[in-house]
Amino acid sequence: MRHNKTTIKLGRSQAHRKALLNNLAAQLFLYESIKTTEAKAKALRQYAEPMITKAKEGKLHQRRDILGKLPMKTAVKKLFDVIGPRYKDRDGGYLRIIKLKTRIGDGAKIVKIELV
Repeated sequence: MRHNKTTIKLGRSQAHRKALLNNLAAQLFLYESIKTTEAKAKALRQYAEPMITKAKEGKLHQRRDILGKLPMKTAVKKLFDVIGPRYKDRDGGYLRIIKLKTRIGDGAKIVKIELV
């Protein structure tokens, strides 16, 4: 039984899910909004918001921790130099999910996830 297990698995193995979320988070930090499916966006929100909280502090330990996760150094640089200071006074809720449409091929719900 999976009582109180809240990990969104997305039908992937652990390594595949980790790589997917790392890439989605990097693209989100670079472009500040991306379009994806609703399930991926909800999983990304749980994954990316703690990164923004770490970037608000801006210490070297947090930067190295996030460098180990995100595949692009430019995304980490933008996260710490631009996005982190922007949310200094905000306690949470950095991301917004806007529902757009359903995809024609498989009926998946497409959403836009963006920084508030």
